[in-house]
Amino acid sequence: MHTLRSIIFASALSGLLAGLVVTGMQIFGTTPLILQGEAYETTEPAASEVGHQHGVEYQHGAVAVDHHSAAGHSHNEKAWAPADGAERFFYTVGANILIGIGFAIVLTALMSLRGKQVSAREGIVWGLAAFTSVMLMPSIGLPPELPGSAAGPLLARQAWWIVTAVATAGGIGLSLFRREWWAYVAAFALIVAPHLIGAPQPAAGEVSLAPAALEQRFILVALGTSLVFWLLLGSLSAVFLGRLGDQHHA
Repeated sequence: MHTLRSIIFASALSGLLAGLVVTGMQIFGTTPLILQGEAYETTEPAASEVGHQHGVEYQHGAVAVDHHSAAGHSHNEKAWAPADGAERFFYTVGANILIGIGFAIVLTALMSLRGKQVSAREGIVWGLAAFTSVMLMPSIGLPPELPGSAAGPLLARQAWWIVTAVATAGGIGLSLFRREWWAYVAAFALIVAPHLIGAPQPAAGEVSLAPAALEQRFILVALGTSLVFWLLLGSLSAVFLGRLGDQHHA
């Protein structure tokens, strides 16, 4: 098992690099689409602004991984938001790196608990499992939201996303680490249960302001960006954890 020091250093390096890479992808991918969506959002009639909320950067959970509004943002003009340009860029970079480090700590800690060295190729598998849990499966019910998209209540969406991510991760873990038939049945039940319950939906009559084609493009680009982020984070976490662990034992 690796030391806490090696886990922290491996996570910091992995999160830093993955955060910087995904920021570059966002500059040319999701950010232009977000700005287009905000242009439609600003044309929304004032009467429809009451109670309509979106996530910070309109990407679920964190800027880095294009999640579904895990942090609240109101249409209230008094609500704070970073100014466009350099301020927004640096807040985005900072958020991406911090989120990357946080998720890398979870990945490296789980890898360490496995009790054996994880190769870069195995790290990619870990990243793919994390992407499926944190982004892909929750996106079935709550796809990444563009500014101006119709959305259900914020707290309900947050709760559903957390439950779905945890249930999916638990199901994947059961199916990979236990070979008994009951484990496969339990894994399937865990993964499917949140979707049978259903994600919170927009109120009746609420419609999206942005064109459907723009929303669909944003969803695809956000999913692609998130996939790269997680594959990179998984492989880097495995590589750095292995090297730092070898240095410690040496």
